[in-house]
Amino acid sequence: MALSLYSFTLLCFFFLFHFFTINAYPVHHNYPFHRHHHPHFASHNYRDALTKSILFFEGQRSGSLPSNQRITWRRNSGLSDGAAMHVDLVGGYYDAGDNVKFGFPMAFTTTMLSWSVIEFGGLMKSELPNAKEAIRWATDYLLKATAHPDTIYVQVGDANKDHACWERPEDMDTPRSVFKVDKNSPGSDVAAETAAALASASLVFRRSDPTYSNLLVTRAIRVFEFADKYRAAYSNGLRKVVCPFYCSFSGYQDELLWGAAWLHKATRNPAFLNYIQVNGELLGAADYDNFFGWDNKHVGARILLSKAFLVQNVQSLHDYKGHADNFICSIIPGAPFSSTKYTPGGLLFKMGDSNMQYVTSTSFLLLAYAKYLTTAHKFVDCGGITVTPNRLRALAKRQVDYLLGDNPLKMSFMVGYGPRYPLRIHHRGSSLPSVASHPAKIQCSPGFSFMKSQSPNPNILVGAVVGGPDQNDRFPDQRPDYEQSEPATYINAPLVGSLAYLAHSFGQL
Repeated sequence: MALSLYSFTLLCFFFLFHFFTINAYPVHHNYPFHRHHHPHFASHNYRDALTKSILFFEGQRSGSLPSNQRITWRRNSGLSDGAAMHVDLVGGYYDAGDNVKFGFPMAFTTTMLSWSVIEFGGLMKSELPNAKEAIRWATDYLLKATAHPDTIYVQVGDANKDHACWERPEDMDTPRSVFKVDKNSPGSDVAAETAAALASASLVFRRSDPTYSNLLVTRAIRVFEFADKYRAAYSNGLRKVVCPFYCSFSGYQDELLWGAAWLHKATRNPAFLNYIQVNGELLGAADYDNFFGWDNKHVGARILLSKAFLVQNVQSLHDYKGHADNFICSIIPGAPFSSTKYTPGGLLFKMGDSNMQYVTSTSFLLLAYAKYLTTAHKFVDCGGITVTPNRLRALAKRQVDYLLGDNPLKMSFMVGYGPRYPLRIHHRGSSLPSVASHPAKIQCSPGFSFMKSQSPNPNILVGAVVGGPDQNDRFPDQRPDYEQSEPATYINAPLVGSLAYLAHSFGQL
C-alpha cells in the first residue's frame, strides 16, 4: 500500500529522531571518550567565517585608515590621540563597542592573533596577509606606546566619560586623556602582556620582514625588563581609570610567566628559560585555575611551555605537560576532575558577561595542545581516562560550531555569517548612521536614541562575535545588553586560529 505524504514524513521524522538521539552527544555533561575523526563533510563554511573573523578588526581600527580599508562605513578617528602628553598614540584598536583604546586587552588581542598565525598561519592561504595586517595594525601602535624607556602608555580616552556618550568614533569629542605606567606607578601585568604581544608578533614577521621582527623582539625584551624590575598591578595606581573595565583581577604574576614564555620562544635566550625555571612556581605555574582571557594568562603559559617540552624536547619544562593536562581534565565533560559547566545546548559557560571570549580562547588552546600532543605521540590521562588529541579537536569543533549556528536558537553569534545573526549589537559605530549616510555630527546625548532603538544596526560589522547566550542558551539581541551583545577584539583573536584549522581540516583552504 502506498504511503501518504504525511505518513512518509512522519516515518522519516521518527527515523531521524531515533538516529540522532542515539548518535548525538549527551548535551550536558558526559561526552564519549572514544577517538573522534572529522567527517568528510562540514556543516559550516569555516573559510567564510575565517575571512570575516579577520575582517572584523578593520571595523575596530582607530587612526588614519588606509586606502585598502574594506569596512568602508568607517572613517578616520582619533587623529590627535596622544597630544595630551605630547606623544604620538594615533592608531591601534578600539577594544569593543566604545571609543576607548585600552592597552591591556589590545596587547592580549595582539598576542592571540600572533599565536593563531604561529600555529595555523601555514593553513590560512589567502587570508594570511590579512591576519598579518591585523597584527601589524596593533604592533605599530604598541611600538609607539613603548617608545620611551620604562614607560608604557596604556590607555587613550576617559572610559567613564566615553561611556556617558553614544557617539561614532569619527565624531567623538570626549576627553582623549592619556594614561601611563612608569617607575613611579608601575604595571607589571600590562607591561609583560605588551612584551608578550611584541615577542609573539616578532615570530610572525621573522621571515617576511626581518627588520621589523628584530625591532619588535628588541622592544619586547626592554619592556619585559621594565615589567619584572618594577613589580605591581597596573590597577593599583590607575584604579579609577581602568576599573571596573579592565582591572587586573588576577595580579601580575601570570603575565610575567606568560611574557617570559613568549620571550623564550622568540629569542631562544637561555636567560628566559632560566627565569621560568627559577620563578615559575612563584608566578603560579601550578595554580589551579582554568580561565584564560585578557586578565589571566596562567593556562596559556602552561600550554605554550608544554610545547617547548613536547615539541622542542626542553626537558626542564617537563612539569608543564602535567600543568597543561590538569587544565584539559578540568574542561573535558565527564572527566573525573571536570569543573567546567556547559549550557543545555552544549556551550562552555564560564560567566554571564561576554562568555564567548572563554569559548574562543579555550577552543584555541584545545586545538593548539592537540597539535603538540600529536607531534609528540602523547595523550592526556584524566584520572585513568585517556583523552586523545582528536577528543580535544572534537570538543573545540563543537564549541566553534555552536558559535556559528549549531545551537538551540539556530543562530550564528558572528555578525554577517549565516542566515541568522545578531542585528542589534552593542557597538557605537555600527548602530549609528555612517558618516557617508549622515555627514552631520551626531552629538553625545542624542546618540542614545539610536542605542535604545529596536531597529537593526545600519552598519554591518562583519565578523564581529558578540558576548553570546546566557547559561540557558537564551539571547535577546538587545543593544543595551552589553554583556551578551557587545563584540570585542579578544573574542575574535583566538577564533582566527581555530577557524583556520577547521577550514583546512575540511578541505576549504
